[in-house]
Amino acid sequence: MIYDHLRDNLPDFLRRYVMHFETAIEDAVGEFASSLPQGARLLDAGAGEGNYKHYFSAQRYCGLDLGIGDREWNYAQLDVVGDLSALPFRDRTFDACVNVVTLEHVKDPALVIREIARTLAPGGRFLLIVPFEWEEHQQPHDYFRFTRYSLAYLLDQAGLEAVSIRPIGGFFRMLSRRMLYALQFFPGPLIFIGAIFFIPPALLLPLLEPLDRRQNFTLGYICSARKSG
Repeated sequence: MIYDHLRDNLPDFLRRYVMHFETAIEDAVGEFASSLPQGARLLDAGAGEGNYKHYFSAQRYCGLDLGIGDREWNYAQLDVVGDLSALPFRDRTFDACVNVVTLEHVKDPALVIREIARTLAPGGRFLLIVPFEWEEHQQPHDYFRFTRYSLAYLLDQAGLEAVSIRPIGGFFRMLSRRMLYALQFFPGPLIFIGAIFFIPPALLLPLLEPLDRRQNFTLGYICSARKSG
């Protein structure tokens, strides 16, 4: 698929330009990890294949997932196989938690956020990243999309203070990404015809991002929250 090719073969500077959603997530996770003290207890809630584990080499990392999202994934590196809606941990177990593009795959997101809040120690920090303008994925386990207002509501109801909720790009980056994904509909050699029509505008559209000041059209949101002390 064109996404996999771009992710794996583009030089870093071009990958950061084209694959803005992924690199924004990686940057957010890296910054979050570097801000945590050494030895902090970190829960990766919905860890999948553990793609973000290496960021937390200085912390006491625990990766949990139910292991049913993608049949092609290898869940062998999980520390705990468990349900996000009934976390198998005592209250106040963790100093921090990350939940990266996972909340859309649970049937009761409010309960999951409450469970994460329960297992955070007072003052514990939470990094939540969700998609908004995104295709169905990991079917049939794809249930929700979230606005910035629904995220603020979910966090508040769980007793978590939203420090920041910021969009991952605006309309023009979202449209650029959709054009790149259009290539998947062109079979065989016809993909070259699709590339002629879609790749040039996909590369130019992000340059128009400053025009979208409100960023109501976005690929997703990066949220930082804290449990009250």
